[in-house]
Amino acid sequence: MDNFCIVTNRNKDINLEITNYIKGYLEKNGKKCVIAESEKIRDDKHTGKEFKSAIPKDSDLCIVLGGDGTMLQAARSAAIYDIPIIGVNLGTLGYLAEVEKNGIDNALEQILAGKYEIEDRMMLDGSMGDKKDYCLNDIAITRYSSISAIDYNIYVNDLLLCTYHADGIIVSTPTGSTGYNMSAGGPIVEPSANMILITPICPHTLNSRSLVLSSKTKVEVEIGSFRDNIGQKVVASFDGCGIIEMTTGDRIGVQRSNMTTRILKLNRVSFLQVLGEKFR
Repeated sequence: MDNFCIVTNRNKDINLEITNYIKGYLEKNGKKCVIAESEKIRDDKHTGKEFKSAIPKDSDLCIVLGGDGTMLQAARSAAIYDIPIIGVNLGTLGYLAEVEKNGIDNALEQILAGKYEIEDRMMLDGSMGDKKDYCLNDIAITRYSSISAIDYNIYVNDLLLCTYHADGIIVSTPTGSTGYNMSAGGPIVEPSANMILITPICPHTLNSRSLVLSSKTKVEVEIGSFRDNIGQKVVASFDGCGIIEMTTGDRIGVQRSNMTTRILKLNRVSFLQVLGEKFR
């Protein structure tokens, strides 16, 4: 690896002290390193705005400084060019960010020595008509302004499977299982697995459970009708960034993406060990 870039959450490395330290370390070892700027982009396919990082496409590795939110932002850009990423945790839990601040030197030594593995993580594509987006963690489909629960009709491979009367629906990857999915009571899954998780948010029934489906499954979520034929406004959010607005009768299709997020791994510690440490 010769070409590096750094994506930094400037709210967590305000004076770029850690960013510049890593950049200097790499350059002293004969490597090229640039700091990727984050920019706010308006996409006509979406109704909202999103942040993306200007990661050079010739980068061999993207080092991400921040928390899981910064990792997800960087993943959206890095996946386009098939660039691996590694996270330095400047946040709290940091399930995606493997390196802690006190382990930066050791991590950089391992990277330069080639002592690492690269793990491919599946992503999801979501589409409604000509509106499309993708994510590493999840697509959260939630009510836009109403305080009432909404019916979400779940179709699997074109067949109606069930209806959730809930505040929202989370369609998640295994990587995203420790995010919003876990907070909503969904199952925790080994992140290197290949499957699609569907979890209702605050279901208004006693027997609603998460669904665990094959990664080859085509999922569709339809916004059901409301009493007195009142239309419902709903928003589908992709990793908290890209947004697609929906209303009653709209149906969004979700399936495994052709893109993957490549995460560079330094430790051979199992996912369960990491999970246990985060819970302590």
